[in-house]
Amino acid sequence: MRSRVTNRRAYRRSATPFVLFHFVPLLAFWTGVTRTALILLVGLYVLRMLAITCGYHRYFSHRTYKMNRTMQFIVGFIGTTAVQRGPIWWAKHHRDHHKYADTERDPHTPKDGFWWSHIGWVLSGDYSRPSYEGMEDLTRYPELVYIDRKDWIGPWLLAAVCFAVGGWSGLVLGFFGSTVGVWHATFSINSLTHLWGKRRYATADTSRNSFVLAIVTMGEGWHNNHHHYPRSVRQGFFWWEVDAGYILLKAMSWLRVVRDLQYPSASAMDARLIKGGQFDVGRFRQHFDKAVHTVPEEATHLRQLLRDAADQTASSMAAASRARSRVQT
Repeated sequence: MRSRVTNRRAYRRSATPFVLFHFVPLLAFWTGVTRTALILLVGLYVLRMLAITCGYHRYFSHRTYKMNRTMQFIVGFIGTTAVQRGPIWWAKHHRDHHKYADTERDPHTPKDGFWWSHIGWVLSGDYSRPSYEGMEDLTRYPELVYIDRKDWIGPWLLAAVCFAVGGWSGLVLGFFGSTVGVWHATFSINSLTHLWGKRRYATADTSRNSFVLAIVTMGEGWHNNHHHYPRSVRQGFFWWEVDAGYILLKAMSWLRVVRDLQYPSASAMDARLIKGGQFDVGRFRQHFDKAVHTVPEEATHLRQLLRDAADQTASSMAAASRARSRVQT
């Protein structure tokens, strides 16, 4: 796999604090582990993971439900405490991921390897500056723009609270430990769910469903479902697909805190089913792309011809598969 890093100095500048951050929880061997620290560790992991999945992802990125301006700000601010930048930055790159999934324009394309899709793209420095182009639905709120640009306020405030409540142990485990956990749970959706798991729908990308990651990420693991119908507030489409984020949002809708939850129609649920005979475009492109990578990089023209041929073949087979499905119904 080729390296996407274009600025080595910026990469080292970002990677150094990121790596050191992971060693801070080990200081618990010196600070000791208190009950308060453990409560902070678990509680803040759950709270911030829910802020990412329900807030940053399902609300700011995909607008799968509505809430008032005050709640929008609160959810956005809690999301900043997860140290994953601001809500507009997060939503912008996630929308680009869906728009260009698994292509070279995808910010965390799996084509460039596990490390790039997991965290390398963030550390590269290529995506450090926020881009508000096409984000007018969020930039119209000055308070969101403010916390997006001052995304350090939330983490520093939460770290201070952890220290005030739990001392050094509360800071080391409660803040740093839970942050590392939320980081890699979130990043695993960008990396692991495009590599391992099961596919129900023949999406044009390599997204997969994972029960284990759905538990860890409060519902994000049903990634193939999500790529099939991104506008759905519910990512676990069936009762056995556990989705803690959706359960929370459903409860909040009963309390009138959120409203207008979006769901896929019955026809959308039944569309592009692989078991129904739909041609799996995403897997075809994945295997074809591996074959293309065996062609020397110098033969760029040949590579492009092969990619164009793959796209045409995939489109033709997908169209034939859809036509066959209509005939059968």
